[in-house]
Amino acid sequence: MKDSENLIKKTCKELGLTYRELGSCIGYSESALNNAARQDKISEPLSFAIALYLENLKLKEELEDFRTLKKILAKTL
Repeated sequence: MKDSENLIKKTCKELGLTYRELGSCIGYSESALNNAARQDKISEPLSFAIALYLENLKLKEELEDFRTLKKILAKTL
């Protein structure tokens, strides 16, 4: 599963996180992420956890954009 290994490395690289930091965010240990990346094996739950974490970050960013827009609109009305 080469793509799975890349998912862990890619996610850490894009977010500027270590395996420990990513693991803390998704409920996995640093060693579990390290082993999955090194062995080219990623479980479906791990893959799903990473996907949910990325979606959560995106939604938080969108929510902040809406809050900013709400403040702007409140000032103009």
